[in-house]
Amino acid sequence: MKYYPVCLDIKQRNCLVVGGGSVGFRKALGLEKCGARVKVVSLEFSPQFNARQSRGIQLESRAYQKTDLEGMFLVFAATDNAGLNRKVMDDAKAHGVLCCLADRPEDSDFILPAVVEQGDLVLSVSTSGASPALARKIKQDISRMFGPEYAVFLRLMKQIRQRLLAKGHDPSGHRQVFTSLARSDIPGLIRSGDTQQIDSILTGLLGREYTYERLAPRED
Repeated sequence: MKYYPVCLDIKQRNCLVVGGGSVGFRKALGLEKCGARVKVVSLEFSPQFNARQSRGIQLESRAYQKTDLEGMFLVFAATDNAGLNRKVMDDAKAHGVLCCLADRPEDSDFILPAVVEQGDLVLSVSTSGASPALARKIKQDISRMFGPEYAVFLRLMKQIRQRLLAKGHDPSGHRQVFTSLARSDIPGLIRSGDTQQIDSILTGLLGREYTYERLAPRED
């Protein structure tokens, strides 16, 4: 099956997870991390949920009801009961809500790729369900290629972009600057701690006020 790759903005969207086990926890945590309003419905909950309820995850200790889907943007059916998961899927279709079946991704409206995150850099890998094992292996390979230095690099790039745009939009000039920065070895220099060489690249392209310390300060 071919999937349409898309990045969804789910901030302040209502999302439902049916199932309070470890799978349901991972789904709820991923939704909460992206700013969703998460409701989890289950007769029982994994202890992992205890510390998360006050941080954007609402727990309702009861049986799933069809009305739980009202106003939802998407839903995960993540119980250990295949029949219940199928019912959630059928109800979701009737409500026009996207649904992912934890136990049968091939029957779902969407699947989650393997993801590598380094700050604002998000890299996803999907084999369209053909081989999750291969997706995990490729994820590991990518993780070695794109380490924490890319999170710092993107903070730096974001600051540069904001400063240049504040001075006026120059599409052609800015494109040349960002192309040069993207092709530089700044991530490698960040990894090795060579801020002097980073400053040399930045000031050569942008001017003396553009230094590593000013643009990419350490996060607390």
